[in-house]
Amino acid sequence: MRFVEFILVFLEISKRQMTSENMRAAQFELGGPEKLFIGKVPIPSLREKEVLIRVVATAVNRVDLLQRMGNYPVPPGASDILGLEVAGVVEKLGPGCTSGWTPGDNVMALLAGGGYAEFVASHEDHIMPVPKDLSFEEAASIPEAWLTSYQLLHKIGQIQEEETVLIHAGASGVGLAAVQLARLANATVFVTAGSEEKIKKAVELGAKVGFNYKQEDFSEKILQITEGRGVNVILDCVGASYWEKNVKSIAVDGRWILFGLLGGSEVNGDLLKQLLAKRVRLEGTTLRSRSVQVLITCLFLMFLWEISLHLEK
Repeated sequence: MRFVEFILVFLEISKRQMTSENMRAAQFELGGPEKLFIGKVPIPSLREKEVLIRVVATAVNRVDLLQRMGNYPVPPGASDILGLEVAGVVEKLGPGCTSGWTPGDNVMALLAGGGYAEFVASHEDHIMPVPKDLSFEEAASIPEAWLTSYQLLHKIGQIQEEETVLIHAGASGVGLAAVQLARLANATVFVTAGSEEKIKKAVELGAKVGFNYKQEDFSEKILQITEGRGVNVILDCVGASYWEKNVKSIAVDGRWILFGLLGGSEVNGDLLKQLLAKRVRLEGTTLRSRSVQVLITCLFLMFLWEISLHLEK
């Protein structure tokens, strides 16, 4: 909670007048939220096709916490300032911009870093307009979680109508986004979470049923509900501690998408043998380390998919 309060205080301070060369940004020493402080850093210089955004709101992602504790390396070329998504106002355009953004536009952006600052530079194709019925605070929570979920489900998981998907951490930001996207794709959704309150929220947003991993074996429940078939897709941010249950839960020819290691990275056992027996595709992915072109492709595909949903209606 203190970390969120720090960001809110920081954003309030950022409304004050700044010099033309420097800005305030959240800085940190390795450790907990008490290691955060506000410092002055240069305003980002704009590279080819970059847009400078005056930040109004940002969001807290688990990657920010891991980076602050020294457990997540910054990708080459990315800002070492925390923050993977923002909402704000276009301040100015860099050289070669052709996407039609103009100073004063209200936008939200997906970043490789740098969001916890008064200004941030973003590639012009990583920017989206803020919908008129959303506040800046609401818009700032969209790019990272929703694009991650779309990438997991569609670009990598290739979810199809009437398939089944198991989403771990189903009440997290990425988890709840994935629940809603999976339902829009007419898939059946199962989630795991650590409390009945979290499961209730996931079910309200479209999950068929949730399993409290602290109280029950989700793999046994999955096999009961699917009559032994298992699920077609697993979105896994846990890793090692769930591998045996995931192998039991996944269907023949299933797709297991690994995007986090909350439960560790070291596996002891016959994982490969069981994957081979079921012809399971196991694929690891992160969004932050993707190239600009891959991220642009994800955004474009998500846009086309949304358009197709509206046309169907």
